[in-house]
Amino acid sequence: MMRVHRVRAEVVVAACDADLIGKELPVGSSGRTVKVTSYFYGERQVSEEELVWALKRATTANLLGEKVLAIAKDAGFVAPGGTGRLGGVPHAEIFAMATE
Repeated sequence: MMRVHRVRAEVVVAACDADLIGKELPVGSSGRTVKVTSYFYGERQVSEEELVWALKRATTANLLGEKVLAIAKDAGFVAPGGTGRLGGVPHAEIFAMATE
C-alpha cells in the first residue's frame, strides 16, 4: 500500500505491507498503540517499480513492514541497520536533507 502526501514543497511517501492496514501496533511498554490506517498509508497496492519511483522523488518516507523495507533496502534507500521496529514490525523513516 502506498500514498504520496504533498505538503508545500515536501513529498512524503508512506508505504506499508498490505496486511498491516487496520492493525494496532504497541508502542513501548506504556500500553499505547498506533493504528496503521489506509488514510495515511493508502488504499492502493503498488508494484515494486512504483514504490521505487516514488521513493526517488520523496523528500520524506515512512516505511512499515517486511516487504516494503526489503524493496527499499534492495533499491539502496535504507542502509543495513537503518531500521527500527514499531510493535515488532520493521520500520524506517527517510529524510532528504538539503545541502548547500
